[in-house]
Amino acid sequence: MAAAIRWCAVVSAVILFSLLISPSTAIYCDEDDCYDLLGVTQSANASEIKKAYYKLSLKHHPDKNPDPESKKLFVKIANAYEILKDEDTRAQYDYAIEHPEEVFYNTARYYQAYYGHKTDTRAVLIGLLLVLSAFQYLNQWTRYNQAIEMVKKTPAYKNKLRALELERSGGTTNKKKSNKQMSNRKLEEDFSKELDLQIKGAEMPSVWELVGVRFVLLPYTIGKLLLWSGCWFWRYKVKKAPYSWEDASYLTQRSLGASLDAWKTVDDATKEDLVHRRLWEKPNLESYMSEMRKESKRRR
Repeated sequence: MAAAIRWCAVVSAVILFSLLISPSTAIYCDEDDCYDLLGVTQSANASEIKKAYYKLSLKHHPDKNPDPESKKLFVKIANAYEILKDEDTRAQYDYAIEHPEEVFYNTARYYQAYYGHKTDTRAVLIGLLLVLSAFQYLNQWTRYNQAIEMVKKTPAYKNKLRALELERSGGTTNKKKSNKQMSNRKLEEDFSKELDLQIKGAEMPSVWELVGVRFVLLPYTIGKLLLWSGCWFWRYKVKKAPYSWEDASYLTQRSLGASLDAWKTVDDATKEDLVHRRLWEKPNLESYMSEMRKESKRRR
């Protein structure tokens, strides 16, 4: 990962350096002057530019002149004509001649004019989503593996692994040192797969969490949210039905500002007590928070 980042930084630096040391007009006709290639002045009109191009193209066209150097010159002449025959690109080229110090601005205008209209926006969006999703997935796996390695070094993990090993072996241990050394790594790999490692902030990567997948499923997600909101409004606002256990639990979790992972760790008895308190009602929530503050002060 670090090597890839360094490689991207080096490539970016090279591109940036090349832009800085080369004049902004070089992106149009390389090191040549487009007007000089056609043999006209900068004040020439469109008719003069067209005549000059046809005259030179007849002279240097590969069908008329088999000389390899003449063929290369014909390509340059054709490129210069493509730039100067269009009023917008010619105006950009003239601006680049008059303002050679504005390298980035002139370069951006050039690529926008030549490639902006040729690029399918949908293809760009798909490519961007794929790149972002790939980096996101790679970053999630890197964070997850790093977190796993850190957890494996903690005493709590080693104790849990040892307890699982004793449970699997029926409470007996292998005292032969050679056999223990040979199977120690394999045992750790096998047992660690059976341990449920819940690491907050570094969950195992899932393709459903990728930005590209979420974007594709966005219409479905919005539709599902609208349907859920409509059902909620009809059931609890219009029909005044009592909240189900799942919905009351959701309201309680949201009132406490607890995340879904944190709410899952709460034991069932505590959840039931909190739900019965109806904390989604403001007076009940204020009363509960006041009790918690008093309890916290008492413990101090």
